[in-house]
Amino acid sequence: ARTDTSRQEKGKFFENLTGAGKAIAVLTSGGDAQGMNAAVRAVVRMGIYVGAKVYFIHEGYQGMVDGGDNIKEAKWESVSSMLQVGGTVIGSARCKEFRTHEGRLKAAHNLVQRGITNLCVIGGDGSLTGANLFREEWSGLLTELVQQGLIEEDAVQRYSALHIVGMVGSIDNDFCGTDMTIGTDSALHRIIEVVDAIMTTAQSHQRTFVLEVMGRHCGYLALVSALACGADWVLIPEMPPEDGWEEKMCEKLSANRAGMKRLNIIIVAEGAIDRNNKPITTDHVKDLVVRHLGFDTRVTILGHVQRGGTPSAFDRILASRMGVEAVLALLETTANTPACVVSLCGNQAVRLPLMECVQMTQEVQKAMDEKRFEEAVRLRGRSFENNLRTYKLLAHRKPESELPHSNFNVAVLNVGAPAAGMNAAVRSAVRVGISEGHKMFAVNDGFEGFYKGQIREIKWGDVGGWTGQGGYTGICCVLHVDKIAEQMRKYNINALLVVGGFEAYLGIMELLAARGTYEELCVPMVMVPATVSNNVPGSDLSIGADTALNAITDTCDRIKQSASGTKRRVFIIETMGGYCGYLASVGGLAAGADAAYIYEEPFDIRDLQSNVEHLTEKMKTSIQRGLVLRNENSNENYTTDFIYQLYSEEGRGVFDCRKNVLGHMQQGGAPSPFDRNFGTKISAKAMQWISKKLKERRVFANTEDSACLLGMRRRALVFQPVVQLKEETDFVHRIPKEQWWLKLRPLMKILAKYKTSYDVSDSGQLEHVVCNRTKESDTSSAI
Repeated sequence: ARTDTSRQEKGKFFENLTGAGKAIAVLTSGGDAQGMNAAVRAVVRMGIYVGAKVYFIHEGYQGMVDGGDNIKEAKWESVSSMLQVGGTVIGSARCKEFRTHEGRLKAAHNLVQRGITNLCVIGGDGSLTGANLFREEWSGLLTELVQQGLIEEDAVQRYSALHIVGMVGSIDNDFCGTDMTIGTDSALHRIIEVVDAIMTTAQSHQRTFVLEVMGRHCGYLALVSALACGADWVLIPEMPPEDGWEEKMCEKLSANRAGMKRLNIIIVAEGAIDRNNKPITTDHVKDLVVRHLGFDTRVTILGHVQRGGTPSAFDRILASRMGVEAVLALLETTANTPACVVSLCGNQAVRLPLMECVQMTQEVQKAMDEKRFEEAVRLRGRSFENNLRTYKLLAHRKPESELPHSNFNVAVLNVGAPAAGMNAAVRSAVRVGISEGHKMFAVNDGFEGFYKGQIREIKWGDVGGWTGQGGYTGICCVLHVDKIAEQMRKYNINALLVVGGFEAYLGIMELLAARGTYEELCVPMVMVPATVSNNVPGSDLSIGADTALNAITDTCDRIKQSASGTKRRVFIIETMGGYCGYLASVGGLAAGADAAYIYEEPFDIRDLQSNVEHLTEKMKTSIQRGLVLRNENSNENYTTDFIYQLYSEEGRGVFDCRKNVLGHMQQGGAPSPFDRNFGTKISAKAMQWISKKLKERRVFANTEDSACLLGMRRRALVFQPVVQLKEETDFVHRIPKEQWWLKLRPLMKILAKYKTSYDVSDSGQLEHVVCNRTKESDTSSAI
């Protein structure tokens, strides 16, 4: 591996991360999940990077018990071309034998023979519980092996402790302690693709569709897909419907049809139950609709299609981060360290005691069995609670007589370039606003439409079906503050919700600065970040960035596949982002890029030369394809054409080159489940903030904290006055001065076989699972 000559990150260096002499084994167990291969790849490459020997255990615990060729040493090239493959290439199998003492004795013997005392287990709670039992029995198993003459006595000293780190691979997202498990986001992609397709035929024929999604014990997939597609009704095991739900559901479906809605979608988790723990099946739901309403109704059972397909960008990044974190945890573990599981909390990787998480997961099922459903939802975690709360808020409209009457008018507008998920955010804002008793107004064409008076009242039914629509109508322009103030006076606008990117951020600040001149602007204002570039100060993530990442990842997969059967080839890909390198860097991590050139990390001709030489060496081995990403404004002189020509010339005789400019395809398409969900929840939170401010101040607002940006910061959604964000902003290049994702860049370099500095100061620390959260943590941005 060559030394990366780019700017060094602060923190511990490569030499401090030595795993020399350690042997690490990785296995996948239980059901497969998209993204498992990305996790395996990260464990192997990070393990080799720190000098450890890494082994594959094929066929899960069965392979560990059987030994032989099932346990093989992994090489760097062993995990090439794995990133985009669904399922698990090292296999997974149920193993009854491992549940017995004799089976675990065989497994221990097979591991000791190879000097393996570090296990990375990717699976569900059953697999991780089995791993912890194995760890607890380890010393006793070694003693038995000595007594049977299968190992030498000194082996007991040399291999005295077995260290376990778990990663949860499960599409159901049914493991407590983590906001997302590996495979969940990809499963949601499969579900939403099907729902979007079904909605077109349902609309054509005025049909009702009843969809069954996976989740025998957990309703996460059903709940989030219902939120992401705006389903009329959802049935989940954690929160069974109240008695008499059949009539209420039919009343709602009938009301929607009367309101000119041509289709109905009902989503049922396969483990859905009623209040008496009696199963609710899709056939039962269909019969109800046909019998009571006479609607043309169809049933679709998605089944194992949800487990299939290529992993999403989110799952690849999540699995890669978790795999690297698992190796770090194994390096730092001691004989007294409890087995841990690597989890995601908000946007942070954390380590949690494995058995605490398993115990809480089992408590959920116990609570459901005992009909303590509110407790079951609470134990599922903040992400699940927030999703359920938001769905109830948006899906079920209260009768006019039950709505509060606030006499406030609230305007919603989109500003800047389109970003997938903006429409979901507007839908959410409108419906929450109406539920709060406000009169909602939509402003067409951003600030330009505002000053031209393109403002209209928008009703509950007007935003139906908006969650799945990409793009929007909005224009970037210079503000005419005087005319905007005039329109606000004309329509008596009492609050503003602005959805957009850096243009929206600048616009809010300009309106704030003009408050001294125009009293009409002294109203609560809040901005929700939405831009594919993810360059808004005050927020780690923006609506639309995930969809753009998926577009980049999918395209890179296809581009790399186009080289199959050809000679060695390197692709130079240009991404969007302005001066922000988020798409290039994180897209590079998701697509398995060899290099990503960005403005935030200056590079020169020596770096380019070093990268070419590095790729040349790799191409001389078994690597057939290379991938290099470049952010569009990374350097004014080292253009995409220049880098393409340099690589073409220097790689002559070893590889040839192709270049692609992805362009505006990154802004198009249907929003990803993540962006639909994120846009829906963050916008609902913003609207509730507006309601609170209106009630507190009775409209007039002229303080800093009345003009805020709602952003995701590490583990929570935080309201921040835009004035206070000025110090964090590079206005010339339209980026934040500090960007969290820069800490992910070393991961991409390590996984591309560079020696580089790696900052582990932000790595996960062992924490305890917390059931009772403070009110502040309810603002969590967990998706």
